[in-house]
Amino acid sequence: MKKLGFTTTTLHCDRTKPIEHGATHKPVHNSAAFGFAKASDLVKVFQGVQPGFVYGRQGTPTSAALEEKITRMEQGFQTIGFSSGMGAISATLLALLRAGDHLVSSRFLFGNTTSLFETFARMGVEVTFVDATDAANVEAAIRPETRMVFVETIANPRTQVSDLEGIGRICQARGLVYVVDNTITSPFLFLPKNVGASLSINSLTKYIGGHGNALGGAVTDTGLFDWSSFPNINELYRKGDAKTWGIVQIRKKGLRDAGATLSAESAHHLAIGAETLALRMPRTCSNAQGLAEFLAAHPKVKKVYYPGLKDHPQHERAKSLFCGNSGILSFELQDGIDCVEVLDKLELVISSTNLGDNRTLAIPVAPTIYFELGPERRASLGIAESLVRISTGIEDLDDLIADFSAALA
Repeated sequence: MKKLGFTTTTLHCDRTKPIEHGATHKPVHNSAAFGFAKASDLVKVFQGVQPGFVYGRQGTPTSAALEEKITRMEQGFQTIGFSSGMGAISATLLALLRAGDHLVSSRFLFGNTTSLFETFARMGVEVTFVDATDAANVEAAIRPETRMVFVETIANPRTQVSDLEGIGRICQARGLVYVVDNTITSPFLFLPKNVGASLSINSLTKYIGGHGNALGGAVTDTGLFDWSSFPNINELYRKGDAKTWGIVQIRKKGLRDAGATLSAESAHHLAIGAETLALRMPRTCSNAQGLAEFLAAHPKVKKVYYPGLKDHPQHERAKSLFCGNSGILSFELQDGIDCVEVLDKLELVISSTNLGDNRTLAIPVAPTIYFELGPERRASLGIAESLVRISTGIEDLDDLIADFSAALA
């Protein structure tokens, strides 16, 4: 059979393996434990000699089916599912880094990711935050003890685009684990593997699930990194094909030990949502572009941040890297206008902290998701007190523009 397209592959992925009773969807396996007719088979599964399931905390047939779907989306090697995107990031760092290691990270990160990295810093993993829109800043921060570089594709909420290709070349030359958070772009708009990423992380809650009805996260090993050269792999996992060492350690030390388990029910919802990703994302991107252009021309708006606008600093980079600019944009209001009061006047758009939903969501950034950072830290990150983040959905664009027009009036 010829190579299938993105949506066809996603829709029919489950059917590449037998499904009970001919079901078209992988069923929900809610069992916490799995029994074996022979204790010898239980031993083999525990020791990794043969595939199988032993305990729900380490995965179920339902989560495994979703993992296979994400692996195919990312064109990767293997994927592990987690209970949230933050669970996936936490598990990756927990499994692969040790006290005394050094992490270089983009300074333009989702607020909770920044908070997590600061927690790891207090535990002995030093973190250097740099402006990753220029790969030279990443290279300048690398030390002998550097083990990992972490960036997002499009930053949330100011939409900076990291120099993904340049950083990839540096990580390859230095033998560093290159982690790319692909949440805002999703595997439909961008494949981190194409810029040399070692690991791709997705919050499945967002665009892949798409419906705002299930939490989940995933880390995908792209198959590009030479784990035999990575000093932090435990001796216990240094057996068999070295290509598996990293993902095995993340599953054992990150998922099994930390327990951020993706439930079977959530995995089922996310798998179904993923089927329409390629149908939803073009509409989402188109709505974001139209809304960004409308806001950029409005007299009460000071500045709009969206890679699809020609005045965006990384506009040309985004055009070359991505198949679309995603649905995240943000804007600042003119001085003296209260962003909360404006959002209170919206009737269609929902005030909510989530993103990647089919419905358009908006949130005042400074007093909510960036409140804990304080005004000085916000200012250093370019987060204005009037900044509003929008996650566009799939509504009719004219209705979205009318809603913002009325609120701004």
